Amino acid sequence: MLARLAELPLLVVLIGLCGVLAFLPAGYAVVVDQTAVGRDFFYSALIILILAVMLGIATAAYSPRDPARSQLAALVAAYIVLPLVTTLPILEAVPDTSFANAWFEMLSAFTTTGATVYAPDRLPDAVHLWRASVGWFGGFLTLLAAYAILAPLNLGGSEVASGRVPGRSASGTRQITRTAEPAERLTRFALKLFPVYTGLTLVLWVALLIAGDRGVTALIHAMGTLSTSGISGQTALGESASGLWGEALILAFLIFAITRRALPGTGLTENRRPLLGDPELRLAGLIVLTVVTILFLRHWIVADAGTSSVADAQALPSLWGTIFTATSFLTTTGYISASWETGAAWSGIGTPGLVLMALAIIGGGTATTAGGVKLLRVYALLRHGERELERIIHPNSIGHGGSEVRRLWQEGAQIAWVFFMLFAASIAVTVALLSLEGIAFEPALVLAIAALTTTGQLAELGAAEPILYADLSTNVKAILGLAMIVGRLETLALLALILPGRSRR
Repeated sequence: MLARLAELPLLVVLIGLCGVLAFLPAGYAVVVDQTAVGRDFFYSALIILILAVMLGIATAAYSPRDPARSQLAALVAAYIVLPLVTTLPILEAVPDTSFANAWFEMLSAFTTTGATVYAPDRLPDAVHLWRASVGWFGGFLTLLAAYAILAPLNLGGSEVASGRVPGRSASGTRQITRTAEPAERLTRFALKLFPVYTGLTLVLWVALLIAGDRGVTALIHAMGTLSTSGISGQTALGESASGLWGEALILAFLIFAITRRALPGTGLTENRRPLLGDPELRLAGLIVLTVVTILFLRHWIVADAGTSSVADAQALPSLWGTIFTATSFLTTTGYISASWETGAAWSGIGTPGLVLMALAIIGGGTATTAGGVKLLRVYALLRHGERELERIIHPNSIGHGGSEVRRLWQEGAQIAWVFFMLFAASIAVTVALLSLEGIAFEPALVLAIAALTTTGQLAELGAAEPILYADLSTNVKAILGLAMIVGRLETLALLALILPGRSRR
């Protein structure tokens, strides 16, 4: 059965999985006595499955000339087609919505952005569960693509460690041993990653249940954490019954968005190294510690007693709210602590939107569900800067750390800088397009960064006043939707697909 599915085009398989996933909110709606909503999801699931079967029959004999680039093209097509497919249950279950809003909602969920155009109390719990399920599925696809599709082509951050040209597979491997076919590699990693990804989600769900959350609220937050979509249902994280314990559990599970080495069962040789020695984890700890120190100590250094409205008894809640929210935005999850407002008032500067945008731009770890520039690229640039300062002091010195470290701060840093420039250019282009639609510069910048870093919650905290996605025009939503796709896939992957590959002898 699995071998037969592996022979089908990747996009057809993904469409079929979307149909299977729709049975989850259908079953939940029936259990909570929302039969009409459950029927909408059940019929939508059947339609999607029938469509997948018909496409599977029509493409059964399809054989691409370049399987690796074909899978990359299927991945790009997935972010165009699957949001349209997953819109069908929303249109059926929420009849008073527009297609543009439903499409934006599903695209935001599938790219793990988490931006929403609906008020929480407008949608039933089954629809919120569908949003979280689509985001969870999108997170798994991101994880799977990083290992099985992007890594063999030196994309998604692996090009920084390898130092090879992005978009081209490693040369010389066929002279050493047989290389796995792209479909075989995709199936193997899917069978490895899915049990781990699902198991971690269930563990966090059960832990949140024990901490006091409702079943559906705990499941939505568990899915939102593992996928870094930051999606919530009718009850936001700061209002959930689990309180501080729930936030502590979610913070612990955010480590899987910081470093891929924390993910068990992947079979990577680098996972055998000490976790605390991982450069991405150490850099993330340094960044969070720096941000927390600046915001927390500002209460005594800058803010005087006349402007501070928070008593010293709120020091610990302020510290926790800053730590949790900073880590959440660094991993592009976007969950906000219940103590965040206390921490913002403690610092005396209100909501530090610029700090949160900077954290989201840095992003989480490579080969994780997080977005942004990625910690490994930032680390490579820092090591390159360190080496250049060392050469200023000792011009004839030889770099230390071995060939792997030298490759990181030489070729790796060069590729990381190219990506950073492409990311900055993407922000500039998105801001320009939004400005042409009448959006002021500050909101346009916040929306552009929120979309490209897949951190939709920045619209709430990034600007002086919260930005409501429901108030945006259809054209603006289309621009943001395109930016979400670019931010999720990364510019290098899109360029590798568009530009012709160099022929190899």
